[in-house]
Amino acid sequence: MDVGSMINILFEDNHLLVVEKPVNIPIQEDDSKDKDLLTLLKDDLKVRYDKPGNVYLGLVHRLDRPVGGVVVFAKTSKAASRLSEQVRTHAFKKIYHAILCTTNLPSEGKLVDYLVKDEKKNMVQVTNEKNPKGKKAILRYTILSKKEDLSCAKIELETGRSHQIRVQFASRKAPLWADQRYNPHPKENGQIALWATSLTLIHPVTKEEMTFISNPPSTYPWSLFKEAIK
Repeated sequence: MDVGSMINILFEDNHLLVVEKPVNIPIQEDDSKDKDLLTLLKDDLKVRYDKPGNVYLGLVHRLDRPVGGVVVFAKTSKAASRLSEQVRTHAFKKIYHAILCTTNLPSEGKLVDYLVKDEKKNMVQVTNEKNPKGKKAILRYTILSKKEDLSCAKIELETGRSHQIRVQFASRKAPLWADQRYNPHPKENGQIALWATSLTLIHPVTKEEMTFISNPPSTYPWSLFKEAIK
């Protein structure tokens, strides 16, 4: 299989592999047993570099299966450890864009919630801070533009909880366009309008700050907000 024609590699050196995750591919093996991004990339590295035995590729952070955009993998255990520390200390800067099914949110804001996950249903919901299973979730957003009863939001995550963006906005009656899981009235059958557009990190070896960009698709409803996202 030609991974190069299927997955856009944004950057690669001896320590990092940064790619644009395609939509609807799990980032790692899940119950579906569908081919996952981590395995695809390992197989590609094995072929491209003619490596015998197993190939190391460390998973540092995740994107939900239906979400596309920038994701970084570590090619050494040292790089994985240093990147994981950046995630833990919030030195990792992740920017997303989303199309929300509302025009009623304030133009900018900070959302703080406690989230709890039902592993069996793979669903997350907002709880209160007294729930021992609740994990604090924080994001900041800016509304860039409003059109056709939709809002385009730029989102910066402070925490990286499962389904965080989708749940936090849905709990405020601002569900994401075509989110079949958290939008109570998804009129759309298209792809969920959530994209990991930017990732900034400190290179684990050179210590250089690096930013990687992935633009959302040009399809509707992203096409409405092309100018706003630039």
